[in-house]
Amino acid sequence: MDERARRWRMVLGGEAGGAAGELSGDDARMDAALAALYDSGGSGEGSGGGAAGDARRGAGLGGSAPRVARWLGDIRSYFPSTVVQVMQKDAIDRLNLTRLLLEPEMLEAVEPDVHLVGTLISLNRVMPETARRSARAVVAKVVADLERRLARRTMTAVSGALDRSARTSRPRRVADIDWDRTIRANLKNYLPERRTVVPSRMVGYARRQRAVLRDVTLCVDQSGSMAASVVYSSVFGAVLASMRSLRTSLVVFDTSVVDLTDQLHDPVELLFGTQLGGGTDINRAIAYCQGLITRPADSIFILISDLYEGGVREEMLRRVAAMTASGIQVIVLLALSDEGQPHYDHENAQALAALGVPAFACTPDAFPELMAAAIERRDITQWAERTLSVRGRH
Repeated sequence: MDERARRWRMVLGGEAGGAAGELSGDDARMDAALAALYDSGGSGEGSGGGAAGDARRGAGLGGSAPRVARWLGDIRSYFPSTVVQVMQKDAIDRLNLTRLLLEPEMLEAVEPDVHLVGTLISLNRVMPETARRSARAVVAKVVADLERRLARRTMTAVSGALDRSARTSRPRRVADIDWDRTIRANLKNYLPERRTVVPSRMVGYARRQRAVLRDVTLCVDQSGSMAASVVYSSVFGAVLASMRSLRTSLVVFDTSVVDLTDQLHDPVELLFGTQLGGGTDINRAIAYCQGLITRPADSIFILISDLYEGGVREEMLRRVAAMTASGIQVIVLLALSDEGQPHYDHENAQALAALGVPAFACTPDAFPELMAAAIERRDITQWAERTLSVRGRH
């Protein structure tokens, strides 16, 4: 079979076998892995009931944990991790494998990713202890991967913004002088005959190392649709909490409000303290967060929610208006994830925009720059228009 025929055979599946020829070896096993998930109409009930190793289209996965675990192991050997994550998410959704994720052997076979973490934390209240240990290992691996990817960039962006926001032209001590910027600001005063710069003004820091310069409150909707946002918010919250120039609070909510600030040192434990699903009372969550804010002019409040309000909408909008009037910088993220355009309440987003509060979806990679822009009190609406894609933006 030539390469062109092989590719068409892989795309079209078993029904093309007669015309395009039969597959063999790894191609046949890859074809069977795809068939087990996609050729059974999402039911998981194929004709043969075999695992991915069955080299014929339509084998199906059935409802057996060992069979699904073998299939998960097989696809990890056949496909790159990005493809595995898509297939794994499809398997959970199409074949209703949520129950099987409570089996330790399943958790040992899966490819850890953000979507899987969201599923696991939604199950943590019903998870047996044997599965909980495996689930924690999966969550810990994803959190560690995200921290490696995002922590350094976040700390660099935020530290730079704090430095810029804390600059002064009258540093009190020699140790507070930013010599590089002072020299650059005074190059016009260079004396060639003395080969020196005579500074007419100094640039330095306003004792930044001892002060908490900004209070950051992350208020995160933990309804089921916000699972990925909860995961990313927890990781970013932990990173921000490690910076002494920030005072960071993390509050999650559905119809009740839970303050998880004291768990920010351990994002894995924090995630297991959330409970995905249920209703949404944004107004109640904002009311709680208002009580945490004691320095409005130095505070950044970030609401991460799809804005489907089950509480009192008019009061929610009044609270947001009062926060902005007091000097609090209020930002609404419709999602903090890589999942593309979010579903959200357009009417509430438009009402917030009318109050001067930007509401848009933000990717994890863009969040460090967003924090820097907020710390420097740049126009967040303009920042979003320049930086982010059109999706979910007002």
